[in-house]
Amino acid sequence: MATKKVQVDIKQGAGFRTECRAGKHNLIIDQPTASGGTDAGPTPLDYQLIALGGCIAAVGRIVASQRGITIRGIKVSLEGDLDTDRLLGKMVQSRAGFSAIKATVDIDADLSLEEKERILQDIEERCPVSDNLKNATAIELVLAI
Repeated sequence: MATKKVQVDIKQGAGFRTECRAGKHNLIIDQPTASGGTDAGPTPLDYQLIALGGCIAAVGRIVASQRGITIRGIKVSLEGDLDTDRLLGKMVQSRAGFSAIKATVDIDADLSLEEKERILQDIEERCPVSDNLKNATAIELVLAI
């Protein structure tokens, strides 16, 4: 079994603006001004959808390469349904996360509909981000001392 540890570091100051380090990349997470942020970057929920879409596209490229298929491009449009009551502390009964996520994938290649559907099925089976969202992944919050 080949394993890979993935690590990111997150630092937030007084406001919602959050600095993120992933390898050599620096990213900003923030909230819209209407929510008390400065709108300096996408929200954590935006990044979750970005991660899923990016993974779908990357796995699609891997699948195509392994099959010797030429793909000109992959477009992924994502949307998630979210009840914000739990997030905002208004209702304990609702989930805090997305109740549903829809990813519409456009594979630009000279392939039949059936061939594209087989690639999409392989993507769904192999995408680690999708797997993490569909299945319970243990998350441990540990207080730094």
